[in-house]
Amino acid sequence: MYTLGIALLRLAYWCAQPFSAKARLFASGRKHVWSQLNTLPGSVRMRVWMHCASVGEFEQGRPVLERIRHEFPEAKIVLSFFSPSGYELRKNYAHADAVTYLPWDTRYNAKKWLDVVRPSLVIFVKYEFWLHYTRQMAQRQVPLISISSIFRESQPFFQWYGPVFRNMLTNFRHFFVQNAASASLLKSVGITQVTVSGDTRFDRVLEVASRADEIALARQFKADEKVMVVGSCWPDDIAVLAPFINERHLKFIIAPHEISATFLAQIEKSLQVKTVRYSAARMEDVDQFDVLLIDNIGLLSRLYRYGEFAFVGGAFGKGLHNILEAACYGVPVFFGNKNYQKFVEAHELVMRGGAFEIADFSDLKSKYEMLNLPENFLLACEVTKSYVAENRGATEKIMTYCRKLLSQ
Repeated sequence: MYTLGIALLRLAYWCAQPFSAKARLFASGRKHVWSQLNTLPGSVRMRVWMHCASVGEFEQGRPVLERIRHEFPEAKIVLSFFSPSGYELRKNYAHADAVTYLPWDTRYNAKKWLDVVRPSLVIFVKYEFWLHYTRQMAQRQVPLISISSIFRESQPFFQWYGPVFRNMLTNFRHFFVQNAASASLLKSVGITQVTVSGDTRFDRVLEVASRADEIALARQFKADEKVMVVGSCWPDDIAVLAPFINERHLKFIIAPHEISATFLAQIEKSLQVKTVRYSAARMEDVDQFDVLLIDNIGLLSRLYRYGEFAFVGGAFGKGLHNILEAACYGVPVFFGNKNYQKFVEAHELVMRGGAFEIADFSDLKSKYEMLNLPENFLLACEVTKSYVAENRGATEKIMTYCRKLLSQ
């Protein structure tokens, strides 16, 4: 049934190619997997393979991968992705010797992949569980670990129909999970090789913040005024934010999730304040504008440092984007109230009073005005800053285990 499901999924992507650019990338990218792997030198003994579903999981695996690169420079690193959104963004990632798609999970592909890659250590990030790949690694006694993983009762592993999925878990040498609830769920199905390490994203955002370069244009735009940085926003987020921005409470730096010409124009049309795009802004007068609209990629994690407040998009739609990039700067964080509960950090920061879910414009305005009281604002800032600091350290816990395996 599992193999049939993989075959049907593969067929669905193939049939969707004429209608979906993502499906075309999904199919065409996998045509070059084996030639990409042929660039690996055959004489190297130590090889590490890290697999991520997409770019979000990559950011969780990245701190570990870069520590391995630093501590074991002789190792050759293979980085694979399941999704085009991860591969296309990180295909030129400098710390990996080969970046590629993961071929479909069939017995043939799994055998061939392991014959070519010959890994000394394999790291799957978060939700990655593939039957044939994990089974082949177990049969070959290749150490396989899962990092930043998180488990919920609704997952197939814990259902009446889940034996094949539960058996897959036994192929892993160790699990580094984000929370105690995940460890308890694994224990309930007989999996005990578990460490509650936390989420490596905390280490990543603190590292980025500690060495973030100044963005001169953003600093000049801010001047001496308060700013809200809006990150990874979608049209649903702008619908709530636009009337708030138009009331001129403070300045805004807006970094859309997608920087298409259509969405940028839509944002500008919804605003009645002075707005300038980053690409068109000039140092001599950028501080005269109310909104700085970011029309490129790669700046967001550094832009949050210029805000007294942050709004992170996505929660009115498919799911909240990374709020830790903002929280590490010790600022109150706002986001939509529809789809954030599954993100542990969002739920915990709301409970502690450092983050605020909002339903609409009036709710945003009310909670912002509450934070205008100095004691409330300072408390929220302290909550977010301390929350990130107290959750650091997952990378080192994982590396302690990896060092033992790679030093054998």
